[in-house]
Amino acid sequence: MSESSAEAAGGWRRTTGLAGIAIGVLAAGAATGVAIERLTVGRGVRRKAQLALDSTGPYGALRGTPGKAYADDGTELYYEVDDVDPGAESAHPRRRRRLFGRKAPAPVTVVFSHGYCLNQDSWHFQRAALRGVVRTVHWDQRSHGRSGRGVPQVRDGVPITIDELGRDLKAVIDAAAPEGPIVLVGHSMGGMTVMALADQFPELVRERVVAVALVGTSSGRLGEVNFGLPVAGVNAVRRFLPAVLKALGQRAELVEKGRRAAADLFAGIIKRYSFASRDVDPAVARFAERMIESTPIDVVAEYYPAFNDHDKTEALAHFADLPVLVLAGVQDLVTPSEHSEAIAGLLPDAELVLVPDAGHLVMLEHPELVTDRLADLLARVGAMPSAATVDGCDSASS
Repeated sequence: MSESSAEAAGGWRRTTGLAGIAIGVLAAGAATGVAIERLTVGRGVRRKAQLALDSTGPYGALRGTPGKAYADDGTELYYEVDDVDPGAESAHPRRRRRLFGRKAPAPVTVVFSHGYCLNQDSWHFQRAALRGVVRTVHWDQRSHGRSGRGVPQVRDGVPITIDELGRDLKAVIDAAAPEGPIVLVGHSMGGMTVMALADQFPELVRERVVAVALVGTSSGRLGEVNFGLPVAGVNAVRRFLPAVLKALGQRAELVEKGRRAAADLFAGIIKRYSFASRDVDPAVARFAERMIESTPIDVVAEYYPAFNDHDKTEALAHFADLPVLVLAGVQDLVTPSEHSEAIAGLLPDAELVLVPDAGHLVMLEHPELVTDRLADLLARVGAMPSAATVDGCDSASS
């Protein structure tokens, strides 16, 4: 290879690595062009701090009874079930029918759907609080967490669609909660998944869904989000990103090396686009970083086109007669709170909660508030006793 060719190749690798970092940041809702000063602490010290946080933090350590569902295209979907504690179950009014020798009805099951480049552990705090009190299902969306890579994505190289995710959720419900009432909870892309389920399976919503919680999500017009960037930066991202993503997805190994090489920059951008509070627990920030950085760049690329195409505004009508919680961080740069306000505007009976000092990962940033509002929703539909206390929060509090 000539000197000029080697120089060009090296330049491409450096560019690709840095672009990979920026695009990986999109997994947390960031965009290219964000300026972050490099930390002055030595890399070795930073690495030791990361290892200390990883070893001592309990976040993401909760596990339930594992199960597998299979999508209509054969993709393996991993889920876990946390069942109701027998003591709490016998105290629930619905369970009292057993005293008269009748078959108890199936319990309410709360199904949690996570966001883009996260996994089921993103609901750590809510899962810990509700454990044993209500039956819950936590699953990993295709190509995330412990679920398998999307079969058509790997086999045919086709991008993912939000409709596909809605069908995946239906497969998980069929496997993990085949009967009984359901509460659907979705964050960001998980909320879009819930909308896609309703759009394609309205009879399921009508017959079995008793409540819905949509956290930091959008029903459409995501192509208009500016990620807090100036107009020129946003226009550049919209113009070049699809092609860049496609190219980087084909060179995943090289891009991942570049992303790891600038891990401190990556961590800073993740924090900027995930949280708004200045005093976020470093262990929580590191927990979010671990989830996001575990998503391969080719998976990031497979998902990206789905968001610009996403429009499930009309599907919201299927939730019109249900108790609905719509919650968002006011400083969310990924799915701005205006999108949640638009959803609530189409569901006038919904409870709209806007959290002033919160970003995109509001359920990790303000876990008690999110858990409290979710517990209140569950109590209203009889999914848990109204007098229950969840992680120090009275579920009936206003």
